[in-house]
Amino acid sequence: MENTVIELRFALDTFYFLISGVLVMWMAAGFAMLEAGLVRSKNTTEILTKNIVLYAIACIMFLLVGYNIMYVDNIAGGWLPSFGGLIGTQAADANHSLESDFFFQVVFVATAMSIVSGAVAERMKLWAFLIFSVFLTGFIYPIEGYWTWGGGFLTEAGFSDFAGSGIVHMAGAAAALSAVILLGARKGKYGKDGSIHPIPGSNMPLATLGTLILWMGWFGFNGGSQLLISDAENATAVGLIFVNTNTAAAAGAIAALLVSKLKWGKADLTMVLNGALAGLVAITAAPDSPSPLLATAIGLIAGIIVVYSIITFDKLKLDDPVGALSVHGVCGLFGLLVVPLSKEGTTFAGQLYGAAVIFGFVFVASWIVWAVIKATMGIRVTAEEEETGMDLHDCGVEAYPEFTD
Repeated sequence: MENTVIELRFALDTFYFLISGVLVMWMAAGFAMLEAGLVRSKNTTEILTKNIVLYAIACIMFLLVGYNIMYVDNIAGGWLPSFGGLIGTQAADANHSLESDFFFQVVFVATAMSIVSGAVAERMKLWAFLIFSVFLTGFIYPIEGYWTWGGGFLTEAGFSDFAGSGIVHMAGAAAALSAVILLGARKGKYGKDGSIHPIPGSNMPLATLGTLILWMGWFGFNGGSQLLISDAENATAVGLIFVNTNTAAAAGAIAALLVSKLKWGKADLTMVLNGALAGLVAITAAPDSPSPLLATAIGLIAGIIVVYSIITFDKLKLDDPVGALSVHGVCGLFGLLVVPLSKEGTTFAGQLYGAAVIFGFVFVASWIVWAVIKATMGIRVTAEEEETGMDLHDCGVEAYPEFTD
């Protein structure tokens, strides 16, 4: 009888892990729709191509080397991973199948790379982006992932990041920031006199659909990170995670709406969408420990932060078409720093240390890769190609052939 119960729990936890992974995989569609809506119509096919191919690259690279670097045969508390291949073998005392763990982890890698996609949209060479994807998903992300979720030195230092505000989201933003600096702004975005010229997206319904898909997928992102659901304690924890994830997103959307109304007298949909995502990113560091009211407050503050962060990056002339640096970078950092408000055993200093290490490593490693690519094949399309649009230049297929701006 005891063996039957153990097998049933193993099956249930494996199934929960797999379904959570499917929800996170669906976030790839969310990123694709959000980014396609926020770029101009002449660049839509190219950004859709980037999103589906980066997911494919992440799946292959994490299978071949990434998962092994992050989780297999590593020293506890160390900093240098073992650098092997494939996903290892099933542990005898595992609570779920090894393959389900790999699948859940690989969709997180793709999420980190998707963050880069939107920030460099409308002016980066497709093949430069895809080459970088190989390095981020196969090596850069797994190394910093080992330091945290793989039991490395950041875990030993007391750093805590439940589902990836820093490990996934801030890391993706760090890689994106290095590219944005090297790449430069889109043509016409900033005037010589310091003026900022908004470049509206082409499809707000798509951007809204993408945000709602991401919101839905986040329940797998955060809920699945509990890892287990087959007993009362874990099932109750998953319920709290779902509630906190949802309320943080809702509060972020409302906060961004109110800020945009007070600041510009308009209900800015793009800010509302980014406000919801900001709340989701911020709560991801610790969705399991705050009360729903505290989770609401975290989402509310993140929704305010993201609006002013987007404005600040524009003033710094760091062109980010989708607000990824603010949503995933700034609000990811905010989420990490408020963990001690609800989670025992964590400190502000420990969280700040972990955030600095993750950001610093990913930024520098990414800068090196981007710089090599820039020096060899280049990372930016020509002015003429940018004017014509990435769809015709890179893909030869227009998303909206009847009307392209």
